[in-house]
Amino acid sequence: MIDTGGDVLSDSVPPSPPAAGRSLSELERLALLADTTAQLISNNDVDEALRRVVQLVLPRLADWAVIDLITDAADVSRHLVIHAGPTGLVERADLQGPMPPVSDASPMPLSRALRGVASNLAGPETYQGPPDSGIAVEQRRLFQAAGIQTAAIAPIRGPREVLGAITLGRSDRHHVFTTADLALLQDIGRRIGLALENARHFQRQRQVAETMQRYLLPQLPRLPGVEMTARYLSAPDASYVGGDWYDAFPLPFGDTALVIGDVVGHDLEAAAGMAQLRNMLRAFTWSEDRPTHHTVQHLNDAMRQITDVRMTTMVLARLAVDAAGAWTLRWTSAGHPPPLLIGRDGLTRYLTEANGMLLGMPSPRPRTEARLSLPPQSTLVLYTDGLVESRRQSLDTGLENLRRHAASLVHRGLDDFADELLRRARPHDNDDDVALLALRLPS
Repeated sequence: MIDTGGDVLSDSVPPSPPAAGRSLSELERLALLADTTAQLISNNDVDEALRRVVQLVLPRLADWAVIDLITDAADVSRHLVIHAGPTGLVERADLQGPMPPVSDASPMPLSRALRGVASNLAGPETYQGPPDSGIAVEQRRLFQAAGIQTAAIAPIRGPREVLGAITLGRSDRHHVFTTADLALLQDIGRRIGLALENARHFQRQRQVAETMQRYLLPQLPRLPGVEMTARYLSAPDASYVGGDWYDAFPLPFGDTALVIGDVVGHDLEAAAGMAQLRNMLRAFTWSEDRPTHHTVQHLNDAMRQITDVRMTTMVLARLAVDAAGAWTLRWTSAGHPPPLLIGRDGLTRYLTEANGMLLGMPSPRPRTEARLSLPPQSTLVLYTDGLVESRRQSLDTGLENLRRHAASLVHRGLDDFADELLRRARPHDNDDDVALLALRLPS
């Protein structure tokens, strides 16, 4: 581990490492590159991956490791400065932070590396003269504070752009870096660059998918006496953001349509498919006063002919109130987790009736619709599977957890109920997005 206080890493430091400055054999170099690649591809957290890479090179290759990164906005930051001290690896937060911009003309080693021009060897004497840029000033400060006597500096280069530079430093002037060390550092820099560029690509993709997803999610209608709220939580991993959605809208026949759905797949493709299905379903439900299962079957037939969506699960419900103020729910499910109904007394019931095949699959039997009179002050929750299922948690376990937490929270206001339900019921190892739609009837 790295201490970030004054600052450590130590559990991943290899046992009895070679002293910094000893040349590695060809086999040791290949093993180091393989270990570096393994650390970079096995960690979704780029910061953690960079720290683990540093643990591999310190103190094998150097006493100091410095990673400077260039952001999408072309800002430069000294992202990591770590020293291999007598008690382990120490992060020097006092030497980290924002850096001056990259000089387009400076011949100094770090500026050249940050432009992707070349890798270089350097020492304190490199920065003794008048500085030609703000980066040269920071490098001189680094060498003085760290006592670096010899350094190797290489670009961190992705397939399409330069993302930063990595510097290794040694405090013993007798153990200078060699051209072989520089070549090894270049290989490490290329591997870091590939991992960083992939991470940035996924982050950009996540931002686009999230923006698209949130833009498409609707404003909820207002029903006299009825509370209604919704939540959407994006997946922690960019590659899992996608096709979960909720919807609620008034119909010209007096009912209110309620929808929860999940397009199979992830990323922009799923988000785009979700938009197609949501708009088609709105049009079908609005245009004809049909039972919910007929509307869903119509959507299924159309989906297979005029969209690229392969499969989706969903619940379509219609909420109605009669002249006496009694509320009725009609619904059908296409392979989706069942809605949960919680009475004001905490009694719960999953609405498992009228469950059919998910959309996009041949159905062995006709779809059906179920009907239920809803008790006063009852709470209805529609949700997607990210709330109840994960790689390590079965659906049955998730449904039981959801039921118990919902029953314990039903006395709270609806917004507080929804927030706490997401916090308590969502699996800790969940890697999927979650949509939730909840409503509470009047007394």
